[in-house]
Amino acid sequence: MDTVPPSPSACLQHAGIVLPDGVSRAPLSVRDGRVASAPASRAHRIDLRDHLIFPGLLNAHDHLQVNAVPPLPHDAPFANSYAWIEAFQPHFHDAPVASALRHPKALRLRHGALKNLLAGTTFVVHHDPWHPALDAEDFPVAVLRDAGWSYALGWPAYGPPVPQSFAETPPGQAWMIHLAEGTDEAARSELATLDAMGCLASNCVLVHGVGLRDADIQRIIDVGAAVVWCPSSNLALLGATLDPQPLQEAGCLMLGTDSRLSGARDLLEEMRVALAHSTLTTRQLLALVTTDAARILRLEKRGSLLPGASADMVIVRDGGGDEARCLLAIERSEIRAVVRDGLPRIADPDFAEWFEAAGVEAVPVMLDGRPKLLARNLADPALLAMEQGLEPASSDARPAYDLRMEAQR
Repeated sequence: MDTVPPSPSACLQHAGIVLPDGVSRAPLSVRDGRVASAPASRAHRIDLRDHLIFPGLLNAHDHLQVNAVPPLPHDAPFANSYAWIEAFQPHFHDAPVASALRHPKALRLRHGALKNLLAGTTFVVHHDPWHPALDAEDFPVAVLRDAGWSYALGWPAYGPPVPQSFAETPPGQAWMIHLAEGTDEAARSELATLDAMGCLASNCVLVHGVGLRDADIQRIIDVGAAVVWCPSSNLALLGATLDPQPLQEAGCLMLGTDSRLSGARDLLEEMRVALAHSTLTTRQLLALVTTDAARILRLEKRGSLLPGASADMVIVRDGGGDEARCLLAIERSEIRAVVRDGLPRIADPDFAEWFEAAGVEAVPVMLDGRPKLLARNLADPALLAMEQGLEPASSDARPAYDLRMEAQR
């Protein structure tokens, strides 16, 4: 009998599919890296009863290359991000910081991407110069391309000049800038300065916005621009963060991590911080990292699991009740599987048949003390060594519990 080659097509059955308008119990089919309306004839069928499937999460702001750099110890909040940047300068000579930065930038970028993937994030907005490493076919996450950016009004030496970058960015593409990242008058004046420069429009993505006044927020809403909220970073550096409610209600808000240099470990932790420091519901927070982010960033094929969307998924156990809380309440090690482009990338060991059926070679690892399978192209020893809590495991790791899986050839 001829050997049947692996097929990346899959049909996920009996799970709750978290859609923008509710939860569907219909099978979810994956074909050619997309969510399909019907399964392929050789789709690998997976019984996921008692599970929920979420879209892959979108992190609207990260600096991928600095996630292994130790944070700056400090006793009091900074007035603005420029003061924090100035205070950090002497620490580049500290042994832990210098050691982290000795890794090649390409490796540091992959590490930041892997950090995101491990927690269910499959798409990241990287706010720094483009690097060839981001073009790699096996880069752990998708990264926003063709966006315009400047770094900040008060730090023009890093990144493209604001007027030039804004003018060169087509209206249909996002243009990003750190703005109002502080609690002092310098931060509070930045939106007016940007507006006076003629650089405030509907494609603007303003990162942080802690110093925005009520009138500034209304101006942003009126223009149709958006803000990326990074509460962990804001609270750690500035001792304050913005009230997200008006921007969220207007559909002008996304969520970002800013990197471990100043923010949360990952987007799951960021969502819990956001929940604790706002009146937003779990459903509203989920939208900030799925449907709202996809709409604002003009990503038609991301943020949902509707037919035609990218087959990026986060699979978790269904604990009953509020579906969004089933995701927000767990740690990254409790995620059952993270899928990108229809292929499993990291999952519990009892998903081994799916890796095999999809033609994805996997290796056993330990993630925060739990056994997992990780796609081999993400298991570079140098990469694993950079991520605390992730390490190689023996090949005889056993499944956590029996998942009914069967392959249909």
